[in-house]
Amino acid sequence: MNQDDLKPIARIAPNAARSVAQTLSLNLGPQHPACHGTLRLKVELDGEVVVKCDPEIGFLHTGFEKLGEHRTYNQWITVTDRANYLSALSNNIGYVQAVEELLGVELPVRGQYARVLLAELSRLADHVICVGLQAMDMGAFSAMLWTFIERERLYDLFEHAAGARLTPSWPRIGGLFRDLPENFPALVRQKTARVAEIVAEVEAMLDGNRIWQDRTRGVGVISAEEALAWGWTGPCLRACGLPYDLRRVRPYLVYPQLDFAVVTHPDGDSFARYKVRCEEMRQSLAIIEQCLQKMPTSGPYSVADPKVKLPPKEEIYTSMEALIHHFELVMTNRGLRVPVGEHYSATEAPNGELGFFIVSDGSGTPYRVRIRPPSLLLHQTLPRLVEGRLLSDVIAVLSSLNVIAGELDR
Repeated sequence: MNQDDLKPIARIAPNAARSVAQTLSLNLGPQHPACHGTLRLKVELDGEVVVKCDPEIGFLHTGFEKLGEHRTYNQWITVTDRANYLSALSNNIGYVQAVEELLGVELPVRGQYARVLLAELSRLADHVICVGLQAMDMGAFSAMLWTFIERERLYDLFEHAAGARLTPSWPRIGGLFRDLPENFPALVRQKTARVAEIVAEVEAMLDGNRIWQDRTRGVGVISAEEALAWGWTGPCLRACGLPYDLRRVRPYLVYPQLDFAVVTHPDGDSFARYKVRCEEMRQSLAIIEQCLQKMPTSGPYSVADPKVKLPPKEEIYTSMEALIHHFELVMTNRGLRVPVGEHYSATEAPNGELGFFIVSDGSGTPYRVRIRPPSLLLHQTLPRLVEGRLLSDVIAVLSSLNVIAGELDR
């Protein structure tokens, strides 16, 4: 510790007389396990009280948005996986939907149900590990182990459908990389059979626990008005009592045909954010079951336009026209030409409103791509939530926000 780390500050003593105290500058992260990635917090402490918190981002140096100017529209799908790597499929779906809206194409019904099904499975995987890690940060290690098992079972489904677990890159502009396997509905029911039970067990362990209550209730409180001013969305905003959910406010895919509740909680603290995610997992399970029941068992899952979506593989070997379309899309990208214009599209990702702003100049690559990542809007609010509270509360608040580092440094 350098002498510069000790800074004199003035504070009000109990007898209203001025006194001088020394503060300690402390680096929390990026190696700290509670930072969950490359997050670094520069905190200034007066004893155990946080006087100042300065969140720092930019350790990944990914340049995701700049890469969009040098990749074709379909190539950039693999980049979206790396933003929120805990729910990569939600990123894939949000991006390809933005391009499809620019193109003016609409997916067949089976393709829409398939996307909703995988999006909700992705929401489950994100929420269940978030709840487990929040518990682990407070000392409840067993809860993390239970939820991690369920997360891996859900990843089995991603692997079965897309061939990859963490970064599936399954959707394509105009459809999907491939259709869902025939046994997928049965496998989904098998792999998700215990999720509701595990969520109930975690709640039984935590809700009545004195330590959990003291560490989360009244910690990191924010009002609905202030959360809106900071740009909050998703479970964190709904934990402030506002029923804002893009699946209802700006319906997309087949969400208008599905029955589910928008979960809210009035308290706006770390405990409320945990409870909203627990209940949203139950709602996602209900949506998944509806998708399995309503999704057509056969039929097209991608658009039929060969200038947007690759022709079936078997046709490429037998049809010269299909081979030409394949060559133009893959080798030259002359087939996928997005009309000149700009468009913003948003979906309800597990952490909130995930938006993609795309500017097209009519070529095969975007002129500009910008991401509206929900984690960045949540992370910027951290000083407001922790300054004036104890150092231990920083961990409790940060874990309740579920900040994903890949969404910060874009």
